Amino acid sequence: MISGRPSRLTALVGLVVWLILIAPAAAESPLALSKKAYELRLLGRSSDALPLAQAAVAALETNPNSRNFAACLNNLALVYSDLGRDADAEPLQKRALAIMEKTVGLDSADIAPEMNNLAALYQRHGRYAEAELLFKRALANAERRGPSHPDVGRQLNNLATLYEKQDSHGESEPLFRRALAIFEKVAGPEHPSVATVLSNLGQVLKVEGRYDEAEPLIKRSLAIHEKAQGPDHPDVARSLNNLADLYQRQHHRNADA
Repeated sequence: MISGRPSRLTALVGLVVWLILIAPAAAESPLALSKKAYELRLLGRSSDALPLAQAAVAALETNPNSRNFAACLNNLALVYSDLGRDADAEPLQKRALAIMEKTVGLDSADIAPEMNNLAALYQRHGRYAEAELLFKRALANAERRGPSHPDVGRQLNNLATLYEKQDSHGESEPLFRRALAIFEKVAGPEHPSVATVLSNLGQVLKVEGRYDEAEPLIKRSLAIHEKAQGPDHPDVARSLNNLADLYQRQHHRNADA
């Protein structure tokens, strides 16, 4: 969760760039290269993804104000971040955001991936004020789609995670609860997104020493992940770790009583 603690919050940052996923492309077109890079990232092969993502950006430099170019810049930035090269990623993400601001406007929900990715970078480096500004803007844009839209749930989770990293439990808890209600309504009670927010909310309650409230949330998160993703999925391992940490905290409290 928070640096130095054994459990972690999970963001729903929405790092998937929509153009990369939906655009039909020829085998070696820039978007096809970028899509291959994205798929390699999912497999943990970011070093292999790097030359493909770089080639996609280089091929589209002739049309530097297009949404396709912004998508490829964003994808390359994510590869750099995977490799611990945030210094290389940041200018690309800023450039992608500037292109999207120009093409769709600051108030468009379509700009969310660029805002979220740059905000996530700021968050990693403790630049919380800069991250908060972007996450709040992305949330306001999502709310234009309606108060129960899934994008609203994702942005609420992101903003709450940012607050929780600053130990602002009073600010994070209501946002997590609102996100949970949205995902339960639109995705159903056993969706992995529900499990993610349950886990995050459980962490808040756990850190505050509200163990009896935290335990059923973390257990429910674990059960959802096991059913939806299988017993060997990393999310299951994280849920097990979170539950073990809860029990350890309870034991220490009881031993000190």
